[in-house]
Amino acid sequence: MALVHTEARRKLFFFFGIIVVSFNLRPAITSIGPLISSIREDLGFSNGVAGLLTTLPLLAFACISPFAPKISKKFGSEIAVLLGLLILGTGIMLRSSGILFLLFLGTIFIGVGIAICNVLLPSLVKENYPLKVGLMTGVYTLSMGIFAGLAPGISITLAHGSLEWPSALNMWAILTVLAILFWLPHVKKQPHQEKKATLVRSRSSLWKSPIAWQITLFMGLQSFVFFSFCTWLPELLTNRGMTIESAGWMVTVMQYAGLPTSFLIPIIADRLSHQKGIALGIGATMIAGLVGLLFGKQFPVIMMSILLVGLALGAAISHSLTLISLRATDAKQAADLSGMAQSIGYLLAAIGPSLLGYIYDITHSWSIPLILLIMIAVLFTFAGIGAGRNQFVLQQDNRSTTSA
Repeated sequence: MALVHTEARRKLFFFFGIIVVSFNLRPAITSIGPLISSIREDLGFSNGVAGLLTTLPLLAFACISPFAPKISKKFGSEIAVLLGLLILGTGIMLRSSGILFLLFLGTIFIGVGIAICNVLLPSLVKENYPLKVGLMTGVYTLSMGIFAGLAPGISITLAHGSLEWPSALNMWAILTVLAILFWLPHVKKQPHQEKKATLVRSRSSLWKSPIAWQITLFMGLQSFVFFSFCTWLPELLTNRGMTIESAGWMVTVMQYAGLPTSFLIPIIADRLSHQKGIALGIGATMIAGLVGLLFGKQFPVIMMSILLVGLALGAAISHSLTLISLRATDAKQAADLSGMAQSIGYLLAAIGPSLLGYIYDITHSWSIPLILLIMIAVLFTFAGIGAGRNQFVLQQDNRSTTSA
């Protein structure tokens, strides 16, 4: 009985650790969108170059994600996550120096640190809570979304108030320090034990799985929309007459609109035999919101469109993470699938912010960038429908999951 209580207490504290880590997985990226104009004017570069401030972390995600499972296997997932947090904190401080070179170097560090944590959290959930994947994924993506939503509004308020933009960005290192303190006890109490594989799998089989590629495309294309939208929504809104402070808070409103769906969608998905309908609903909501922004000029229409996009994006990120856990047979495969989905997926996403900034520099209009986002939303809807099929990524014996 004592052992049961000890294990239950360990899992509870471990989950608190995951929650605090998840607080750090978006603010360092979403906080910069409303400040891009100030940074660009202060340091002197174009919109296309400014897009790199969001693109570089995504490129780091793409480059580092395949190696995160290897780091985990060598040192243990707990130590790997701690390493990711240390790199993230270093990156935030470098980026906040006000020096152009360190601005971009710190941005790369931020991407590396977040990438390691991004990849390993789904496998940690799969390993520690195999019967509660949907609930646990919903809770940690909800936590991630809360701070992702707070970051733009708080950063722009501080930067236009008592602080300059470097200090407004640097304050997010406080969250990283807090996460390190919460995570350290788990590193001490959870020494890594190498687990022997129960199955011999082909090295290349995951990369030959259609469902693995559909999950990857769903992850990447929804991230393309998310990071592009977070980066340029403030500019789009100021272009339509809104103040920069109000535009920054609109990003927060969008993020918060997605909190209910980011929590509920994984729970619903975990209880369904397949998830095709979920992908269709997410895609339809996303497209409706983007079309509203394309044609809407009045504030009520713009506001409703932002809310629809927020609902869809909140659902999309949590659903992509849930699919990684649901379509994997064990924690090791979840880590490998997460590495694949986030490496290739974020390589696609990395194109978004700079591409949209470049298109706007040429056209001086947000119409073509919005049309591009609508096309991307259509593509990720089809990818999500394919990924929603009721089977594992490696189905060598043609058996379906009994509960997906």
